[in-house]
Amino acid sequence: MNAEITLAGNEFVQRFSATRRGARLARRLAVYQLDTWGVPYGSGLSDDVAVIVSELAANAVLHGVVPGRDFELRLSALAGTLRIEVSDARGERGPEVRPFHPGTDSGFGLHLVGALATTWGVKDRIVGKTVWAELSEREA
Repeated sequence: MNAEITLAGNEFVQRFSATRRGARLARRLAVYQLDTWGVPYGSGLSDDVAVIVSELAANAVLHGVVPGRDFELRLSALAGTLRIEVSDARGERGPEVRPFHPGTDSGFGLHLVGALATTWGVKDRIVGKTVWAELSEREA
């Protein structure tokens, strides 16, 4: 990722059904929103955001679902930083980073998030939790 994060004060917030379709739509709309902010499809930042949103939304749908409750995606573009937040209604169950074992095919989404994001974490909400990741400008 280069100095692509040059936006200040922009925010995108949308709720999605807690389904696989909702998770897929969250990823597509996140990339579309970046494009409207001037970050083109297929750029390093756009690709990184697509992976992070995919992983966080999938976790919200698989592990954070409460019947009848949606999950929320929030993108905040601040000077030099893009913050991605995915909130779900299940606060008692936080994200679990599993040890890496080659040959298995699931459970490593947060490793991808950690590798792509500058920093990430979890914060409690009144109902549920928010898993967030930040991408900051880096020199090429």
